[in-house]
Amino acid sequence: MENPQNGFKRALKAGKAQIGLWSSLSSNYSVEVIAGAGFDWILLDMEHSPNDLESALTQLQAAAPYPSHPVVRVPWNDMVTIKRTLDIGAQSLLVPYVSTPEEARAAVASTRYPPAGVRGVAGTTRATRFGRIKDYARSAHQEICVLVQVETQQALDNIEAICAIDGVDGVFIGPADLHASLGYVGEIANPKVKPLIDDAIRRIRKAGKAPGILTPNEADAKHWLQCGTLFCAVGADVGILARGAEALAAKFRA
Repeated sequence: MENPQNGFKRALKAGKAQIGLWSSLSSNYSVEVIAGAGFDWILLDMEHSPNDLESALTQLQAAAPYPSHPVVRVPWNDMVTIKRTLDIGAQSLLVPYVSTPEEARAAVASTRYPPAGVRGVAGTTRATRFGRIKDYARSAHQEICVLVQVETQQALDNIEAICAIDGVDGVFIGPADLHASLGYVGEIANPKVKPLIDDAIRRIRKAGKAPGILTPNEADAKHWLQCGTLFCAVGADVGILARGAEALAAKFRA
């Protein structure tokens, strides 16, 4: 049995924009619903949701029959969490709050087996198809996509150095935390911050890596795609459910 190819990673490397949806409902059933909706990728969030390792596993299983590629955002840049998330079969990870090249290097190392990294070796995990993938430990890194999230002024200052780390495939701009770190907490589209995001996207592309971002605003999404974003989440399942439910209720309250 061969290691499944990571089509998402290949698309980013080829410069083909990937449109995604954020999923924080922490439900394998909801993931199965949206996995067939036509998005290129789905973000399974373990940082700002009630997801744990087992619920993330059921969501990966729910997404498996569909073409939408699951990207798992781990709760922190932690070797143990990353190891366990890879073992349940995630091939693409988003690592939050990476502000320095050293932190980016640590994230990559957590996805690589020794001597290239520090990932612990286990032979009968879901990632290895329970021991059925030939030479998994030697080839696994080829299909693992490492995305790091920049969310601070320090991270913006270090973009080129972060992009220079071998094994970083993409750099995701976290708009909410970036706004907060710059003094605009609670905002995601301040006119003083948007030019900084534009510049960051262009710098990431110039450095040869894939830029990413999340925005529920259609105009902003199209703008940042024009700037060069290659993986753009254009909405979130919680927001779609909440705003849709409110709109439906409002029709009948009126």
